[in-house]
Amino acid sequence: MFISTKEDILNAKVTDVYFDRTVYTLKVKGLDKKVRAEISVKKLPKNYKWGIFVGLEEVLELLEGKNLNIRAIKEGSIFRENEPVLEIEGLYSEFAKFETAILGFLCQESGVATKAARLRKLVKDKQLLSFGARRMHPAIAVAIERAAYIGGCDGVSTVQAANVLNIQPSGTIPHSLVLLSGDTVSAAQYFDETMDSNVPRIILIDTFGDEKFETLRVFEALGKKLSGIRLDTPNSRRGNLKAIIEEIRWELSLRGADNVKIFASGGLDEETIEPLVDVVDGFGVGTSISSASTIDFSMDIVEIEGKPIAKKGKNSGSKSLFRCKKCFSDKVVPYTIKTQECSCGGSMQDILEYVVQGGKTIIDLPNIKSIREHTLTSLRFVDL
Repeated sequence: MFISTKEDILNAKVTDVYFDRTVYTLKVKGLDKKVRAEISVKKLPKNYKWGIFVGLEEVLELLEGKNLNIRAIKEGSIFRENEPVLEIEGLYSEFAKFETAILGFLCQESGVATKAARLRKLVKDKQLLSFGARRMHPAIAVAIERAAYIGGCDGVSTVQAANVLNIQPSGTIPHSLVLLSGDTVSAAQYFDETMDSNVPRIILIDTFGDEKFETLRVFEALGKKLSGIRLDTPNSRRGNLKAIIEEIRWELSLRGADNVKIFASGGLDEETIEPLVDVVDGFGVGTSISSASTIDFSMDIVEIEGKPIAKKGKNSGSKSLFRCKKCFSDKVVPYTIKTQECSCGGSMQDILEYVVQGGKTIIDLPNIKSIREHTLTSLRFVDL
């Protein structure tokens, strides 16, 4: 398979060749120096106002044991354009070859988490499931699902990712089960007869017939055991999905089945989800999460041997990132400035904190649920 192993990544084999050549040149010429390099993004995708920072835990594992000091914002934190999210201090040769992997972790996973967080804001308290692993290389399925979960998805579809996250995998039934069973009701009954009682009976109802009548047929067959139904109709056949869902809900309510949940999936993104938020109970979102626009982080040297220096277009020197606890506004200031006041009167705190000193991680890494809760709490302070 065309994949890099964990050992390949840890041994800096997944690096751009110019880092190899640069490190060799610096060592031969005796130019290797102590630097500070920061990671930030100049422009967020699609005019986003903020992003979600994910991938820190992997960066720390990658750099563990190297003679470096690292400051970073907490994983799951909100960040904005031109804000440092991570700073590395040490000999350039200690980490130069790992820049490719570091940015790979942060750019992709932060992009996925950011899209999931935007959808979380959009769907409010409705259920949001990550169904997009099949759209990406399976070697990174766990990383994709983890980022989606941190960003606000309530569940993930792949078994391995769910095990890593210590949650139950989420899913319904596929069109293939209905096709092989020959009928939606038969598929629902076979599924009900073979699955453990703790598996929700959520049935896909758009394989063959009219969605409303298929729903009613399945409800008549399963009765109170029916947990929900899912509509996955492709855009080319969908029509007015909101009207179809409202019609289904009407008929279920007439039969005392208000408890039956309605889920929508299939090619959903922000513009197609928004009209459905008030009429469905949950969404299964695939491609728009797993193939979300990456965050275009870059790593830039901002200090050499204690002296501020940077390429043109980049502010030099080590920095602090102060955030107001009251209004959530930010200020980037030189690291030598230790306090800041917010115009709203709220207290500000430097959220760029030491996480590694002398090559040793000095913080207790939070569990996945704590990271996710940090994200969800932060989302209350921002708008789309």
